[in-house]
Amino acid sequence: MQMNETILRVTERIIARSRDSRQAYLEKMKRAAEDGPRRAHLSCGNQAHAYAAAGADQDTLAQTQAPNIGIVTAYNDMLSAHQPFEGFPDQIRAAARARGATAQVAGGVPAMCDGITQGQTGMELSLFSRDVIALASAVALSHNTFDAALYLGVCDKIVPGLVIAAATFGYIPGVFMPAGPMTTGLPNDEKSKVRQKFAEGRATREELMRAEMASYHGPGTCTFYGTANSNQMLMEFMGLHLPGASFVNPGTPLRKALTVAGTETALSMTALGNSYRPVCDILDERAFVNGIVGLMATGGSTNLVLHLPVMARAAGIQLALEDFEDISSVTPLMARVYPNGLADVNHFHAAGGLGYMIGQLRDAGLLHDDVQTVAGHGLDAYTKQAQLGEDGRLSYVNGPEETHNDRIVRPAADPFQATGGLRQLSGNLGTGLIKASAVAEDHMVVEAPARVFTDQQAVKDAFKAGEFTQDTVVVVRFQGPQANGMPELHGLTPTLSVLLDRGLRVALVTDGRMSGASGKVPAAIHVSPEAASGGPLARLRDGDMIRLDAHNRTLDTLAEDFETRTPVAADLSGNGTGVGRELFEVFRNSVGPAITGAGVIL
Repeated sequence: MQMNETILRVTERIIARSRDSRQAYLEKMKRAAEDGPRRAHLSCGNQAHAYAAAGADQDTLAQTQAPNIGIVTAYNDMLSAHQPFEGFPDQIRAAARARGATAQVAGGVPAMCDGITQGQTGMELSLFSRDVIALASAVALSHNTFDAALYLGVCDKIVPGLVIAAATFGYIPGVFMPAGPMTTGLPNDEKSKVRQKFAEGRATREELMRAEMASYHGPGTCTFYGTANSNQMLMEFMGLHLPGASFVNPGTPLRKALTVAGTETALSMTALGNSYRPVCDILDERAFVNGIVGLMATGGSTNLVLHLPVMARAAGIQLALEDFEDISSVTPLMARVYPNGLADVNHFHAAGGLGYMIGQLRDAGLLHDDVQTVAGHGLDAYTKQAQLGEDGRLSYVNGPEETHNDRIVRPAADPFQATGGLRQLSGNLGTGLIKASAVAEDHMVVEAPARVFTDQQAVKDAFKAGEFTQDTVVVVRFQGPQANGMPELHGLTPTLSVLLDRGLRVALVTDGRMSGASGKVPAAIHVSPEAASGGPLARLRDGDMIRLDAHNRTLDTLAEDFETRTPVAADLSGNGTGVGRELFEVFRNSVGPAITGAGVIL
């Protein structure tokens, strides 16, 4: 199948834009690779420290040239998505030993949950945790004793932070291992209804708690298609997961077989063998284009528009918001997974899932097939279905040629929408984006007076006071990375959804984030420049007419004197203390704008 002209043009544009930085990166990786296996450069004393606690593996480490895998893990047992990783190191070590090799936990990285910190002070550390994870991974791998790495992570900032580290240590082969989603609980739409009833005062806190616990009920990733599951999709589209690994439930025989196979794959790619395949060769421009195509085709999280540019920059690749826009314009929306539909990721996987979509998109000329992956060359392996063989080991069969449920997954030639889920917005209020895949057609254009707020609690208070009685564009400013770390404002979703259900035309405009679970309310997010740096949102006043037009991709105020106003300044002194915020002042002072990924270390 001939490649789509727009996909080719965007890819060539990225290659041209990145030529100098990518070349410098690859030369750096080549020099590091030429130094040979890492442990060769350690003194006997260095090695003795590294092997002192290795028990039965000491002789293998000290006396042979067998590969040694470094495990970088985001395990903790508070977060459902990461709790299953507790047993992975033992499984990995056993699989390595069975092949005459070794594995050690190189280090742990923090893993925080946006679901726990929604609307809480801790959310202001969330985006910055991506950079902390990358730094912590670098500390883990700096011991220079590993021939390959296994990266264990799932959720919102963890996978992007691990990718930044994997790219920085790109001369080391690496495989990303997910833990899988929890089994299906209370349907997401029923949970959402209880949340809306609670926002309106028609449900008690006990009823809300029962609904939440019935939805988030066991080990594994949350089952809606938010940032965590968008990360898993991305790793599969970009070739860092084993094929079919993303959405297999924890604690199942197939999940364990994938862990064993991932270990074997990492061992097979080291420089000690004949199939050296480092991360730097996998993470090229085409891989990132494939990832963006997957993001658009699945209606994935808006947070990935922040993460992908920073991940790419770690590999010497320069992505721009226009790349997302142009790829979205030719990528069909093939999936309807909550909040863009009623199905959860378990239903999506059963309907054909990523394997079906990758096959469809590749055959439609929308994915680059000439790529390196942990499974080898090309995407053919990623169109297949993972299963247990008769011997209990991982095996693959051909994936479905047709969707098993066209209400969840549709063919590329007959999609839910002709174009992808994310759109760039620009105008006199700045540059932002909107996740349009869940927005109804008659809400794609909203023109209404502004109500301006500086935090989401003030919006909720105004709602409870009955102040929203007409069409309104809710503006929540001073929520960008420089102001307070760019917290998600997902807590506004129930409130704004109620207003929408009352028949009002409502939209949100913010320099903050809205997460992968932003739903049916049209939301212009990541607006840059942010208000804290004097951006246009700082000149808005209550009553200014705002027009958000997702069709024409514009975001403007119609106020006549807007350009001549002096930007207001907010008192942000309270953002610097409490729940660890003191430690992140250097991050707030040095963070880049949202339009380039809100990076701190890159």
